[in-house]
Amino acid sequence: MASFNHTGVNHVVFYLLGIPGREDLHMWIAIPFLISYVFVLLGNGLLIFIILIKSSLHEPMYLFLCMLAGVDIVFATTTEPKALAIFWCNSREISLNSCIAQLYFQHSSFISESGILLMMAFDRYIAICYPLRYTMILPRSLIGKIGVAVFMRAHCTIFPMIFLLKRLTFCRNNILPHTFCEHIGLAKYACDDIRVNIWYGFFVLMSTVILDIVLIFVSYTLILHAVFRIPSRDARHKALNTCGSHVCVIVLFYWPGIFSVLTQCFGRHIPLHVHILLANVSMLAPPMLNPIIYGVRTKQIRDQVLYVLFPKQK
Repeated sequence: MASFNHTGVNHVVFYLLGIPGREDLHMWIAIPFLISYVFVLLGNGLLIFIILIKSSLHEPMYLFLCMLAGVDIVFATTTEPKALAIFWCNSREISLNSCIAQLYFQHSSFISESGILLMMAFDRYIAICYPLRYTMILPRSLIGKIGVAVFMRAHCTIFPMIFLLKRLTFCRNNILPHTFCEHIGLAKYACDDIRVNIWYGFFVLMSTVILDIVLIFVSYTLILHAVFRIPSRDARHKALNTCGSHVCVIVLFYWPGIFSVLTQCFGRHIPLHVHILLANVSMLAPPMLNPIIYGVRTKQIRDQVLYVLFPKQK
C-alpha cells in the first residue's frame, strides 16, 4: 500500500481498504453483507410490487411506504456492491468521479429517506387528529407532488458538494480506510482549506436531518396529546398501534447513524475496524428490516404478501 502514497500531485484515483486490520476476514465478513443486501432487494422489491399492483393499497401511508422502499434499495446499492467487490475481488480502486458520485447518491438517499419519514409522521398526525378530513387534506394527487418535493430537497442540498469536492487538490494521500466514500472523509485528504466543506456539511445536516427529527418529534407530541384525550381505551390502543410500525422504522433509521457519529466523536479508543463495521451496519440494517417491520405489523400488507407468495392457500 505504500506504493499508493504520493505527494505534490492531484490524485484522481483512490483505493478503498475495506476494513483495515481485518483483511484476513474480508471473505467471511462479506457473507452477512451479501445476505443482508439480498434481503434489501427482495424485501423492498416485493413491498413496491405489492403496493403498486393492489389498488386497495393506493393510500397515502402505503404510497409513502412505496417511496421509502425505493429509496432503501438505492441507499444500500450505493455502497454494498463496491464493498462486496473489495471483500471478494480485492477491487479497491475507485476514481475521484466515481467516489463523488457514490457519496452524492448515498447522502441524497439518506436525506430523501429522512424527508419521507417526516411526511409519514405528518400522514399519521392528519389520520389521527383529523380523521374526517384525511382524504381532503391528503388526496392521492398530492402525494406525488410531495414525493417530488422531498427528492428535490435532497438532491438540491447535496448537489453543491460535487463542486466543493471537485475544486480541491488531493495531494496528501489516496488511500481511504473505509468500504465507501464520504464527503468529509474524502475532503480531509485535500491540501486545500476545507472549512467551506465542513460548514456546508453542517448546514445540510441541520437544515434537513436535524430539522426532520425536530418536526417528527413535534408531530408525535401532538399525536400523543390527541390520543390521550380519546375516552375509549380500545380507540386509544388502535390509534397508537397505527403508529407503531412508523416509530420502529424511525428509531431504526436514525439511531444507528447517531450511534455511529457518537462513537466517532467520543469513542477515541474504539478500533477503526469497529467504526467501519458500524457505518456499514447503519447502511444495511434499516433497508433490510423496514419491509419486515411493516410486513409483520401491518395487516393489509401482511395479507397481500401471503396472497402473493402462497396464492393457493388464500
